[in-house]
Amino acid sequence: MMKRLKLANLYLIGVFIILYAPILYLAFYSFNSADNMTNFDSFTWDWYKEVFQDSRLLIIVLNTLVIALLSAAISTIIGVLGAIGIQAVRKKRIETSLLTLNSILIVSPDVIIGASFLIFFTMLGIQLGFTSVLLSHIAFSVPIVVILVLPKLQEMSPTLVDAARDLGASRLDVLTKVILPYITPGIFAGFFTALTYSLDDFAVTFFVTGNGFTTLSVEIYSLARQGISMKINALSTVIFLFTFLLVIGYYFLNQRSAMKLSRPEVK
Repeated sequence: MMKRLKLANLYLIGVFIILYAPILYLAFYSFNSADNMTNFDSFTWDWYKEVFQDSRLLIIVLNTLVIALLSAAISTIIGVLGAIGIQAVRKKRIETSLLTLNSILIVSPDVIIGASFLIFFTMLGIQLGFTSVLLSHIAFSVPIVVILVLPKLQEMSPTLVDAARDLGASRLDVLTKVILPYITPGIFAGFFTALTYSLDDFAVTFFVTGNGFTTLSVEIYSLARQGISMKINALSTVIFLFTFLLVIGYYFLNQRSAMKLSRPEVK
């Protein structure tokens, strides 16, 4: 038993090294005064200063954050309502069909999704830019939210809803005071996952961005094509730290929500 436990720990350590070693390597050289990743000359903050002094780059960062927050918020609302609607379907065949349709955007290649959105927006005459990027991010985030919220709905006992109705609660009361509080962990998971997917997305965004509007993923790709620069390392490190803080924030919010659900309300 102890031998298996040691092997499992070694396996986990190996996985974490493979996943995080490249990121740590990149972050380490973001403090290199030399513009290369072979020789570390001396410690410097200059590359980070360049990132935060680049007004164009800061506008792109703002574009990325606005798109991510808006798409995550809107897709969470749509996804929660969609999950509730799917859960309310009584016929198993219809429920399975809806779940299959919901999963299409998750399993489809990003290149195909991006090309499809490009053709769709062109046909409708929608100018490529902020609107097209926002709509496409909402579209691929909604199925993610549905998948994360639905298990919490399936876990909830129907007797909770029945008891609330027996006590005179309206449909709105049941939704806001019974269902939504119970599935709050799933809502948090859906929102933060949609947020990180939006921040991280490149393939779909690359197809639907227009002249004068871009996001960080597309900008980093453009910079990388010009050659490796420690400025890219510094920018990537900042993005990684921001994402890491999002994960920590989600963890604490989820823990707080779970404690509220487990603690009986005293009046």
